[in-house]
Amino acid sequence: MGKNVTLFDGPGVDSTKAPIENVLELTPVVDIGPDVFTNTRPLWHPPGARGIYGGAAIAQSLSAAMRTVPSDFAVHSMHCYFVLAGDSQIPILYHVERVRDGRSFITRTVQARQRGRPIFTTTLSFSRANSGGKKKLEHAALKPDIAMPDETSSLSARKRLENEGGGGPFESHRAGIVNRASNPEDKRMRRFVRARGHISDDGGHQAHLSALAYITDSYFIGTVSRVHDVPRFSSPEELQKVLNALKNPSDLDDEDIARALKELKEEETTELRRRLEGALSKAMGKPEEHKEVGMMVSLDHSIYFHNPWAFRADEWMLIEMESPWAGEGRGLAIQKIWSKDGVLVATCTQEGVVRLKQDEPPRSKI
Repeated sequence: MGKNVTLFDGPGVDSTKAPIENVLELTPVVDIGPDVFTNTRPLWHPPGARGIYGGAAIAQSLSAAMRTVPSDFAVHSMHCYFVLAGDSQIPILYHVERVRDGRSFITRTVQARQRGRPIFTTTLSFSRANSGGKKKLEHAALKPDIAMPDETSSLSARKRLENEGGGGPFESHRAGIVNRASNPEDKRMRRFVRARGHISDDGGHQAHLSALAYITDSYFIGTVSRVHDVPRFSSPEELQKVLNALKNPSDLDDEDIARALKELKEEETTELRRRLEGALSKAMGKPEEHKEVGMMVSLDHSIYFHNPWAFRADEWMLIEMESPWAGEGRGLAIQKIWSKDGVLVATCTQEGVVRLKQDEPPRSKI
């Protein structure tokens, strides 16, 4: 018998809920405490990654915290630290601490543990709806003037994937690069994202917030290397092998959403092939200038939820990512997320370790 990857025997998939709701479902662990929860279903370990997909810990911690606050409060900020790589073969226990309950704001901390050790920790703040008063200051960054994906074509692609039993809990499509020829700090990477299926009414706005939190970790820290056009391959030979196969193009761009990129349109796959061919030529033609990512790991992740009731995570959203700084083996990425109606839903930041493979010969152990 294999390991028990969940603490309890998980129920079957609930067809009345969206895939992302099933993925993020929690089970209370009342024998340990009133505010302790565990993952109901196994968690995803992306190919080549050190541990579980970080978005799962973010989203399930948010979900656990939301279970301890009144429904008229919504999260407005969440500050996370990735402490250790999560093991997908071991259940996670989410311990919620009720730090403060005020009239307008509520504070919670959540610690995710495996084998008694913290692997992830976050502090969240919730605000009461309409507590800002009638008079208030308001402004928001405008959504870029870009057309959202065609619902008809994306619907047919979604049904095709569902019939084939493929696809992850959310979809992602490229939306172009702004200032492609500019300096790294001036580039903007855009994508369209949404949760698959229809998020149930029973899930309420909490389900949409958890789904959004899950999605925010995808492609994020990879922005640091992408604005430098640095590929994530171990060698030109491996790049050539992948170029010939292209069986899992998502691993080429960002390991975190392997299944999501299966839904790329024909022209997007062609664009990926052209980019890889250019990177391969550069790597083989000028090996002295070749740069490869040796290590890329998220350290922290913050989400500012601006309009928690003004979006649906199962409708197309536009995300725009940039990297204002990189150095000292680290990099910073920022992303803005707009709803299809142009509402600025959230702003996120993430810092991570981004180290290149070095040309130095191996050092003596002596």
